[in-house]
Amino acid sequence: MGSLVANKVAVVTGSGSGIGRASALAFVREGAKVVLGDVDDAGGVETVRLVEQAGGEAVFAHCDISKEADVEALVAKGVATFGRIDCAHNNAGAPGEGFSIVDDTVENFDFNYAVNLKGAWLSMKHVARQMIAQGSGGAIVTTASYAGLVGIRNSGAYVAAKHGVVGLTKTGAIELASKNIRVNAVCPGPIGTSLLLTAIGDNDAARTHMENLTPMRRFGEPNEIANAAVWLCSEQASYLTGVSLPVDGGMAAT
Repeated sequence: MGSLVANKVAVVTGSGSGIGRASALAFVREGAKVVLGDVDDAGGVETVRLVEQAGGEAVFAHCDISKEADVEALVAKGVATFGRIDCAHNNAGAPGEGFSIVDDTVENFDFNYAVNLKGAWLSMKHVARQMIAQGSGGAIVTTASYAGLVGIRNSGAYVAAKHGVVGLTKTGAIELASKNIRVNAVCPGPIGTSLLLTAIGDNDAARTHMENLTPMRRFGEPNEIANAAVWLCSEQASYLTGVSLPVDGGMAAT
């Protein structure tokens, strides 16, 4: 077991699969206990099993991050179980549907706002409130996206929401610095989660095209995002706040 976040308690949303599950396991590997939330209850329970199999401790609660009561309840369950919250990877999000600006729908825009931006704010809000009440600081990391750094055709609602997360990260960092709470974001490029790989299926041309968008010519792995999030929550990143860190194989640099 590592020691980057030894004896810490970490909240991870979107932990039922993909990056969130990898993050939960990475936090445990580096010494933390984890508080897990997801709308996918079966996936969340499976992540708990994997954490315990790895020798860690976890508690899970159903959590739709677009609903304030769910986010409050997740934080409260973590505190009731482990006594405190020291760090968080606010990872939950969803891509919505792809439309051009002129064809997008109010429903899709509202969905992206509710999950990808309001959900990020609610998660930050309630984790930060708990950290302030404890008085011992903490670290918050939100999953934005390379879409929070660049424009992408036919993804206006998603891009707008993720740009909002980058702005929220900067503002949170400024407001919470005096409380010794650091606020950062990770900005993944295309990551080989089951969601993405299922969407591509057997379309080799589509996969090659997406891989070639990155200078490194490959998809990232969920654990590569997880490792960045855990590092950002650790004392090794103690003077780093307000940063949205691309973990995208160089995609945002092009």
